[in-house]
Amino acid sequence: MKLLLVEDSEALSRAVVKALKASGFAVDATNNGREGLWMALENGYDVIILDIMLPELDGREVLKILREADNQTPVLFLTAKDAIEDRVAGLRLGADDYLVKSFAIEELIARVEALSRRRYQIRSPKLIVGDLTLDRSAKTVIRGTENVILSPQLFSLLEYLMLHQGSVISRTQIEEHIYDEQVSPMSNVVDTAVCALRKAIKVPQSHDPLIHTRRGMGYVMSAERP
Repeated sequence: MKLLLVEDSEALSRAVVKALKASGFAVDATNNGREGLWMALENGYDVIILDIMLPELDGREVLKILREADNQTPVLFLTAKDAIEDRVAGLRLGADDYLVKSFAIEELIARVEALSRRRYQIRSPKLIVGDLTLDRSAKTVIRGTENVILSPQLFSLLEYLMLHQGSVISRTQIEEHIYDEQVSPMSNVVDTAVCALRKAIKVPQSHDPLIHTRRGMGYVMSAERP
């Protein structure tokens, strides 16, 4: 999943980005409300983590403009204010969740995962395709009875493909959702990652491939042969 973090505290932003990337998320970050608004409008994110007190444009105004532009990306507000009226005001503006500083990174990650499940209309943290099961909360992958160990980036790639199982996903879509703004993937990076993922999920007792190539279009995750 790809996230946008808009937070003006350099120390907090650095810690949150590090933790999110370690959990397999691609993260774009900025400390400026106006730049955060532009990034949110120009790019597709699974969840936006938005501080309220920001330079140039505060988080409430950013959220207001996003919703007026019919951008329905889930937004998690971060704030130092814990008064009930502040939380109610943020939720009424269109925020999906609210987290008061200082918070535990583990809780932030759990809330981001919950917002993502809601966006994709998935109640369970488990994604299943054929004999492959990915648990988004436990960060585990099982093929048949075998545990599959994946790097955070390959886990994120598999998660993205499984969320869109049955649909053809282009290389451009994968680049946009797996890599952050600091990475400029070359044309073969996605192909190399998909190749590595195929090898990783091919365990001894598995026979059927689950990731299929559609030439000139991209990849499709399916338990059925095309």
